[in-house]
Amino acid sequence: MYYTYVLLSEKDGKHYTGYTQDLKLRFEQHQKGLVESTKYRRPLKIIYYEACLDQEDAMRREKYLKSYQGRMYLAKRLKSYSTRLRD
Repeated sequence: MYYTYVLLSEKDGKHYTGYTQDLKLRFEQHQKGLVESTKYRRPLKIIYYEACLDQEDAMRREKYLKSYQGRMYLAKRLKSYSTRLRD
């Protein structure tokens, strides 16, 4: 199983999208500053993830989520989720 995930930087409010085979370990690496692209954007939190059957599928989903249409899809998903949290 592979995971495509989106992190939110609580420092600058920007998103980071990636994929991994071990979501827990990868998030720990981000949190400890071991990932160059998020090193100075900590603290981070996982705001979205999805499971994929193989690496190729995860890479395809990562690419999609980084596209304009993917960002719109994600915004819509997260908006409905945050609305439910407030109710």
